[in-house]
Amino acid sequence: MLERISDKLTDIVRQISGKAHISEKNIHDAISEIKLALLEADVSLRVVRRFVNQTTEEASGERVLRSVSPGQQFVKIVHDKLVQLLGDSRQELKLKGPDTLSTVLLLGLQGSGKTTTAAKLAVSLKKGGRKPLLVAADLVRPAAMEQLSILAEQGGVEVYKESEKNPVKVVTRGLQFAARHQYDTAIIDTSGRLQIDTEMMREIRAVKKAAAADEILLVADAMTGQSAVDIAKAFDEELELTGVILSKFDSDARGGAALSVKSITGKPIKFIGVGEKLEDLEPFYPERIATRILGMGDVVSLVEKAQSAIDVREAEELQEKLARASFTLEDYLDQFRRVRKMGSLQSLVEMIPGARGLIEESQIDEGEMKREEAIILAMTRAERRNHRIIGPSRRKRIARGSGTAVYDVNKLLKKFEKSRLMMKKMTRNKKAQSAFLSQLGQSR
Repeated sequence: MLERISDKLTDIVRQISGKAHISEKNIHDAISEIKLALLEADVSLRVVRRFVNQTTEEASGERVLRSVSPGQQFVKIVHDKLVQLLGDSRQELKLKGPDTLSTVLLLGLQGSGKTTTAAKLAVSLKKGGRKPLLVAADLVRPAAMEQLSILAEQGGVEVYKESEKNPVKVVTRGLQFAARHQYDTAIIDTSGRLQIDTEMMREIRAVKKAAAADEILLVADAMTGQSAVDIAKAFDEELELTGVILSKFDSDARGGAALSVKSITGKPIKFIGVGEKLEDLEPFYPERIATRILGMGDVVSLVEKAQSAIDVREAEELQEKLARASFTLEDYLDQFRRVRKMGSLQSLVEMIPGARGLIEESQIDEGEMKREEAIILAMTRAERRNHRIIGPSRRKRIARGSGTAVYDVNKLLKKFEKSRLMMKKMTRNKKAQSAFLSQLGQSR
């Protein structure tokens, strides 16, 4: 998501940030290019005009032109305006304490990813220490109830469902069930339609009244651009939304929805869907998204992903193995899986400051990792623990078992040996290690 606009804005930032002196013309040209980039990203014209006017007014003052580093000062203004456009700061869900039932009502059109998002939200809240219950109140779409049940089972959360055809009765009894069984959060998956219509709004208004929801969240498809903003506005006028969840944020979309929804509706984006897995729902941080759009990376999110995938004690044990040169192919395989748990390699690269644009997507071969994993899995335990016993005949057997060529097996073993040597050298840098481990240990 946001790749196109990010590429354009990153280029503009690079051109102007290094300048020792900038003129009114430099600023005007840069802002004109930014305006074009925003319009191409399908950002609302009203939002673009407001952004351009405010940026021009602030950037054309004496503070920038006479600044010690005027280029960087201009970039900071663009960054701050982007943050403002995206919503200023992270907006948490407003839920009651664990002893009182909170209700979250999810709305959206068919195809927006509402049912999947409901399950993702339940998994996220469970991970945060709450006890969520999913309420299956989408009684219009065929198999919606079954889909929610399957997702709930995968995520280890409970779902309330029944054969009743009246969504208000389902919601009322679902909330009673939640209260009786001491759930602290009920997430209601409501019916959607292919488009907004009178019948859908009437039904959802009745469900809203029965639910007395603490949060009324619209699930909007980020791929629909400005249409998502129009949909959000229509739902808000009828039902008074408390926020928006943008699904399919990892898609090849232009970014118009993310950059317009807060300004047009006044409602914050609270979460973004960044993948198909149930864990792929992330809180929306305007400042982090703004830095990524400008190609500045997102170190905080990268560290948080590392924290969720790497245990500090395991990291220390790995460090000892590297120092003793006892790092094995089993450990190598384990690291593959941890990296995959953090997300795609491309998404991780985008979080590294300065890496965007330097490392092309074509240079990142996810298939290579899968191939290497298949090769290691085709080995015996003894071979994984001691790669030196893998002679020619074993290499042939491993290649057959993994569906690869002997060349691929040889390539992996050479790469592994080289990695061992490089990582052993790294372990000598005690200062860098302790800094990394202490950073991972924060917030644990």
